[in-house]
Amino acid sequence: MMEDSEMGIDPRPVEELEEKIGYSFRNRALLTEALTHSSYHNEMKSKGSRAPFNERLEFLGDSVLSIVVSSYLFERFRNKQEGDLTKIRAAVVCEKALAKYAEEISLGQYMFLGHGEVMNNGRERPSITADAFEALLAAIYLDTGETFETVTSFLMPFVSKEIVAVTEEGVYVDYKTTLQQIVQQVGGEILEYVLVEAKGPDHNKQFSVEARLNSNVIGRGTAKTKREAEQHAAREALILFGELPE
Repeated sequence: MMEDSEMGIDPRPVEELEEKIGYSFRNRALLTEALTHSSYHNEMKSKGSRAPFNERLEFLGDSVLSIVVSSYLFERFRNKQEGDLTKIRAAVVCEKALAKYAEEISLGQYMFLGHGEVMNNGRERPSITADAFEALLAAIYLDTGETFETVTSFLMPFVSKEIVAVTEEGVYVDYKTTLQQIVQQVGGEILEYVLVEAKGPDHNKQFSVEARLNSNVIGRGTAKTKREAEQHAAREALILFGELPE
């Protein structure tokens, strides 16, 4: 019978991750916490052990991420207005982008996950690895004495490549704004976004939203946040109207 480590149950050594990201933690406990998923915490708790998990660091990392990227965009695109800067930022800090950054350093392979989460391919699940990437940013930020220099050096090689991609491909288009502009061309139309379902645990919620025009469903979207689900619904509506290719 295969041992847990052979089956990928055990994470790879954190020292290997430190070498990969080019940063050695003074407080290794911060790194461990950033890599610990709530499923592992719950598993250890049931056995009478304590294992801090990464949701608090994720919360801080989200803000660190926003500040670093916003500052870069502000300096890099001096001729773009607030609306465009916001759209670009949203595209490069969304779950899909963060999961891509995490994949580049195989972050999921270093995570402490509950047995069931590992068996369900949790190491490759975007919602898990994206959150862990944010937590990692917070861990680096705290470990360096709450300074942004090291975080920026680590983060921006990933983000700058993504910025080039989204600006060249127009990925940062605000579908909701585009749809609203089309609807406004005809007076008296009522466009609204209705949350129809929110399922899953708090750390991995999925929101389903419908775009409705005069109470008729014209698009549906599902995502980790209501805002992103609304964008997906608006995009589907634009496809329905022939404004976007399928």
